[in-house]
Amino acid sequence: MQRVTVTLDDDLMVDLDRLIAQRGYQNRSEAIRDLARAGLKDMALQGDTEQPCVGALVYIYDHAARELSKRLANHSHAHHHLSVSTLHVHLDHDSCLEVSILKGRTGDVQDFSSEVITERSVRYGQLVLIPGEPTPDGSV
Repeated sequence: MQRVTVTLDDDLMVDLDRLIAQRGYQNRSEAIRDLARAGLKDMALQGDTEQPCVGALVYIYDHAARELSKRLANHSHAHHHLSVSTLHVHLDHDSCLEVSILKGRTGDVQDFSSEVITERSVRYGQLVLIPGEPTPDGSV
């Protein structure tokens, strides 16, 4: 292990200490290592659209919006090779939440997620990506 000295402004230090308390880190070094790992993973995924990944696409939409459910189903069917599983939840009379677990090339997962999130009457959407390792046969 290597020792590194980092200078942080007071406001950033307050935020870091708050994060340490919220997540229960034993010390600042553990928190900074964790944040560095997360940042490096995020950068790796953003730079390489060919890299395999697993993604969780979470979105909320108006189920009564004209033809939206049909359009979302068509997107899913057109990208069936990416879909591992989907959870559908009725939040209230007007809103549904879906969580789609996706697996494939990072670029393909990002493109599919963008298609879903940008549909009219999708109120909220977010994609969480996790780097994956290809299997010996080259698949993800």
